[in-house]
Amino acid sequence: MSKPLPRHLRDEELSVLLRRITKPRDKAMVMVMLRCGLRVEELAHLQLADLDLRQRRIFVRHAKGGKQRVVYISNDAKHALVDYLRVRGPSRTRGIFLVEKGEFKGNPISVRGIQKRIEYYAQKTGLRICCHQLRHTMATQLLNAEAEVVTIQDLLGHSGISTTERYCAVSNIKVMRDYFKAMEVVMQRTARGHP
Repeated sequence: MSKPLPRHLRDEELSVLLRRITKPRDKAMVMVMLRCGLRVEELAHLQLADLDLRQRRIFVRHAKGGKQRVVYISNDAKHALVDYLRVRGPSRTRGIFLVEKGEFKGNPISVRGIQKRIEYYAQKTGLRICCHQLRHTMATQLLNAEAEVVTIQDLLGHSGISTTERYCAVSNIKVMRDYFKAMEVVMQRTARGHP
């Protein structure tokens, strides 16, 4: 049996989280995972050449299963990324997100390094948060904003629609809205004597 997906973050939880993140690098990492739906491994492997800020897109060259895809950058994620790149400082490495302290300063941050930053903010806010939850939150938010499931599938890089549908099954406000809208029509027809 497949393991359950992490729950998505509610809007108020996201507000609490984003208010507590003051470091430009950490804010940019969270915003890119949250708004672009990147897996933590994909984030860790991003390089400067993968960014196309003018067209507001990121080329994900090291996606799961050796696949590649393009994701798009929302305005708030773009601003967070630009703010970080301004203070990032020069480095020979092509990686975007760098270690900021210690003996590995200037090297690309590792997957575990990113996870530890998220754990730090989880502890700081008292929220239960993991990297994958940010990806799941993006999928849920897009679905609830009435994006098509196939669009979400493409953005997340899922091979099959069934994987994306698992994300959607957790919290689907669109289904609820569609139900109540359709049920109003049904009840009006019934009240008028139509079957």
